Amino acid sequence: MLLMRTAEIHRVTKETNVRVKLNLDGSGLANIQTGVGFYDHMLHHIAHHGLFDLEIAATGDLHIDEHHTVEDVAIALGQALDRALGDRAGIVRMADAFVTMDEALAQVIIDLSGRAYCVCDATFTSDRMGGMGTSLVAHVFESIATHARMNLHARVLYGRDDHHKTEGLFKALGRALDAATQFDPRRSGVPSTKGVI
Repeated sequence: MLLMRTAEIHRVTKETNVRVKLNLDGSGLANIQTGVGFYDHMLHHIAHHGLFDLEIAATGDLHIDEHHTVEDVAIALGQALDRALGDRAGIVRMADAFVTMDEALAQVIIDLSGRAYCVCDATFTSDRMGGMGTSLVAHVFESIATHARMNLHARVLYGRDDHHKTEGLFKALGRALDAATQFDPRRSGVPSTKGVI
């Protein structure tokens, strides 16, 4: 029987209404509408380079600012990843990816360990990229890591353009997730000496 690694999350708060639909074994199809164009562009990279099918529809209090919408989408995406992974039996679990974007080089390393931790080492020269504050980049990674229950280390090794640095990080996250969520044909159980994740 084919294991369906899919999840649907509906998160509603007084600030946002977020729906996420995820298929880990997709083909990179994405339909993403958060109301924050730059964020849509970055999330599309996760799906495209991770070969996940991803649908996100979000409305939020953008008349205040983008913070709540960006955060709640990241929370729901992390929850969807966690749910779609199930007990995580048979997966590779750990992976990393380097991605170059013109003059910028980014790296993301993940461990789908069941333990939430995030380190994001990236500096930006501007306050905003389109409709999204650069301070939210680290917050997105932290929120995904927390709710997906994974270790996530992300860093920009160098670069000049903030768009390029951010795009490299999101592409690298997609590629690392693709590699870590693959099944290892040599492993039948949970990839942990504890016997559980």
